Amino acid sequence: MSIEKKPTAPSLEPFKKKLEVIQRRSFLKKSLSIGALSLLSGCTLKDEDAVDKILWAMSQWNDRVQSFLFSPDKLAKTYTEAEITNPFPFNAYYEEIFAPIVDGENYRLALSGKIEDKKSRSLEDLRLLPQISQITRHVCVEGWSAVGKWGGVPFHLFLQYIGADITAKYVGFQCADKYWTSIDMQTALHPQTLLVLDFPGKSGETKYGFPLKVRIPTKLGFKNPKFVTEIFVTNDNPGGYWEKQGYNWFSGS
Repeated sequence: MSIEKKPTAPSLEPFKKKLEVIQRRSFLKKSLSIGALSLLSGCTLKDEDAVDKILWAMSQWNDRVQSFLFSPDKLAKTYTEAEITNPFPFNAYYEEIFAPIVDGENYRLALSGKIEDKKSRSLEDLRLLPQISQITRHVCVEGWSAVGKWGGVPFHLFLQYIGADITAKYVGFQCADKYWTSIDMQTALHPQTLLVLDFPGKSGETKYGFPLKVRIPTKLGFKNPKFVTEIFVTNDNPGGYWEKQGYNWFSGS
């Protein structure tokens, strides 16, 4: 008597590369206008290299245009206490239950790159610096927005305090949730860019980025890193988590 073998599940390995290409292309297309996408009309679905090259070129062009239009003196709109969104929504590339819990007492902010004073800073060190607060709108690339209140150190003062080379091109951020991103120096020096120590939500909540977040109201939400563990200054564009997958790097006004 023969024994019938159960069929094995097909392997997804041969399709992984194709899925990665499709996902990357989808991210890139979200940042392009209909007019720009019309340039792809001469490419077939098999022209993967040609399509990707055009998409990346248009994304980089968008970055250059946004950078040219950026004004270091133009302020994002501010709001009143009554306009604060409550509860403020959680947002990340993972579910809320996976947000990291960082020990604030033993926390140290690492500093590297083109910075004179690279000594790591504790939260107590950062609390000794001048503090301000702002009520601004967080705008998510997914289409929603929320108004929140943040408090902390003006980032341009922090860069001055640590002796950062403000003639360098970029400031990069590494985070406890394995996220990373970077911004141009002009945005880093913008008067509303904030090194956040006080967050939306209830006292003791950590999900919004405790112990340290960088709030940049002139940029889309994904450019506002949470749970920041390291800040570095460089002339080499470090990119970022979403930028690597196709989102515009500049992503600001």
